[in-house]
Amino acid sequence: MLSVTVLIARALSTLNNKMKPASIRPLVICGPSGSGKSTLLKRLFKEFPKTFGFSVSHTTRKPRSDEEDGVHYYFVNADDMKEAIKAGEFIETAVFSGNIYGTSKKAIERVQQDGKVCVLDIEIEGVKQVKNSHLNAIFVFIQPPSIEELERRLRARKTETEESLQKRLNTAKQELAFGLQPGNFDIIIKNHNLKQAYHELRDFVYAHLINQKEQGLNVCVESMSLDDSDFMTNLD
Repeated sequence: MLSVTVLIARALSTLNNKMKPASIRPLVICGPSGSGKSTLLKRLFKEFPKTFGFSVSHTTRKPRSDEEDGVHYYFVNADDMKEAIKAGEFIETAVFSGNIYGTSKKAIERVQQDGKVCVLDIEIEGVKQVKNSHLNAIFVFIQPPSIEELERRLRARKTETEESLQKRLNTAKQELAFGLQPGNFDIIIKNHNLKQAYHELRDFVYAHLINQKEQGLNVCVESMSLDDSDFMTNLD
């Protein structure tokens, strides 16, 4: 029979665990290339400079001349990456053009330990994996006005061959099919007007920040004012 002291200790431990606030919820944002995710996130980071932080992803591709290890990506070899995946060190992984990409658990934890909301800008397959993980994430899907407008934006970049452009558009159609399916995301934001879409994203995220702050989490909600010049830009 367990002693009274042990029973009391267990009861207090259970109570403390229940009272201990959970980790700050990560923000997962997803949408086709050209939907404006990057542009919206840049505004969010600018308005709330102390609130958000990107997790640094791992990749097996070689770094470009302007990329720094640990800043843009953690550049690793394929064998090490595969071993780490087998060991369960990653929340989500995907393969693009023969290279493996992934978000490690430690990368997310580093951002959370700094008291920031970890932002994951990931593809559909990554979203599916995160939804099946222990992360209690907030999921946002950015929808372009139309496939035609998406094509116009991608062509305006002048970075795509016709073949790569068509691949992106085909991928976008698959992403839209998943993104617009009820229940896959907490909110769908149609980005036909940058300022309007941003305020919709901002208000949604801010409500979650306040909710977490009220639960006892140390979430920074200090903000800086944006002006009209912040919304006079091309969408990324």
